[in-house]
Amino acid sequence: MCKQIIQFMIWVSLSFFLYTSLANAVDFKASSSAVTRLKQNIKQRHSQLIPFYDSGAVGLTHDGQVVLRDANAVPLSDRQSINKLVAAENQDRNALYREIAIANDHPEWENDIRLTFAQRWIKWARPGWWYQQENGSWQKK
Repeated sequence: MCKQIIQFMIWVSLSFFLYTSLANAVDFKASSSAVTRLKQNIKQRHSQLIPFYDSGAVGLTHDGQVVLRDANAVPLSDRQSINKLVAAENQDRNALYREIAIANDHPEWENDIRLTFAQRWIKWARPGWWYQQENGSWQKK
């Protein structure tokens, strides 16, 4: 039993070290024309999403996406447009994670880049916005 605990602690420590090393190795400011375009799209769309974040209709997921969290917070007449907005945002976010990994010459880092961005989106969220915890539950910031 003691041996298993020690092995587990070593595994956790090693995993943390590797994750931190990767996060320090990634150039999150790596640029290409695709990265620049995607960041511009996300920045422009953000102002359209703010009222939906504020109302709690849209939330940030633990894996770097946005979702329509509470459809009842959106008038029926606006639901189609918010669904399109969320879909476009997620498409650009997915592409951004992929393009940053490619710009770093490590496409295999895409998922780690995604998770790092997810943490950053949540960190930068305004008080009152909703975000998803790793276990899937929702929390108001």
